Amino acid sequence: MSKVIRIGTRDSKLALWQAHMVKDRLEALGYKTELVSVKSTGDLVLDKPLYELGITGVFTKTLDLAMLNGKVDIAVHSMKDVPTLLPNGIVQSAVLERASVEDILVTNIPFDPVEPATIATGSLRRRAQWLHRYPDHHVVGLRGNVITRLQKLKDNDWNGAVFAKAGLERIGMLPEYIELDWMIPAPAQGAMVVVALDDDNFCKEAVANLNHRPSQICTYVERDFLRILEGGCSAPIGAIARIDYETIHFEGVLFSLDGSNKLQIEKSLSLVDYKVLGKSCALELLTKGGKELMNQIKAEKEIE
Repeated sequence: MSKVIRIGTRDSKLALWQAHMVKDRLEALGYKTELVSVKSTGDLVLDKPLYELGITGVFTKTLDLAMLNGKVDIAVHSMKDVPTLLPNGIVQSAVLERASVEDILVTNIPFDPVEPATIATGSLRRRAQWLHRYPDHHVVGLRGNVITRLQKLKDNDWNGAVFAKAGLERIGMLPEYIELDWMIPAPAQGAMVVVALDDDNFCKEAVANLNHRPSQICTYVERDFLRILEGGCSAPIGAIARIDYETIHFEGVLFSLDGSNKLQIEKSLSLVDYKVLGKSCALELLTKGGKELMNQIKAEKEIE
C-alpha cells in the first residue's frame, strides 16, 4: 500500500466533507491518501441555472479531466451530479451508504401554502414539482454551494428555498425546515459515488471496500430510469427505489417544465431482477405520453 491515492474533489464545504469521509475510510483500511481540490464550471458560473450552462456533468467535468490527465487518481461526487454516461476510461468504483433522500423547504418568512409565495430553487425537477402542487406560486432561480444558497435566502424576501436534506446534514447546517414528503427526489439524491480510472486496478480495489450494496442497487435503478428517459436532454425527472427484504420498489415521475403535466409510474420486482427495473419503467412511461412530453421539453428549451 505504498502508493498515495490522490483524491480529487471540488472545494466547496460539502464536497470537501465528502472527500474527507472517503479519505478517512481509506486510511482506516491502511491506504495512504491526499486531497486535491479543483473548481468546476458549476462553482464558477453562478448567474445561470444549471440547465442553461449547456455542459454535461457541470460539477464533474473538471475532475474527469484531472483524472484522465493523471493529476488525481479517484474523484468523489454527489451522485446526483454525475452524468449517467461516464467518460471513456472512468468507472464507478463505489457507492457509499446513502444518507437522507428527502427534499426540504427552508423558510425565510412564515410559510402558508395557500397564500401567494416566492420559492427559490435552481433545479428543473424541484421547480416543476413545486408548480404542479402550487401553480399560483412564483419560483425564482437559486445557484451556488449550500452555504451561498442559505445566505441568498437570508438576503432576499423569498418565502423559502428548496434544499436536499442530506447536504445540510452533512455539513452540520440543517436549520428548521418543512419536509417535502410529496416531492420525488432526484435519481441518486443523498448518495456519494467514487470513480476511478478503469485501468487503475489498485485504486479500484481500494475503493471497492467502501461500496454499500443496497445503495448501489437503488441508485443503479434510479439512474437507469433517468438514462433512458433523458436521451441527453435534462428534464424534470424524479426517481426513488427502496429495498424491502427481497423486493425492490420503484417510483418515477416526469413533469413538463411548467409543472402542469405529470407522468408517474410505480412498480415492484424481485430484488434479483433489479437491473431491468429502471429501464422497463422508463420505456413504459415513454409509451404512455413520455416520448411526447420529452419532445415538448426539448422544443421549449431550444426556444429559451
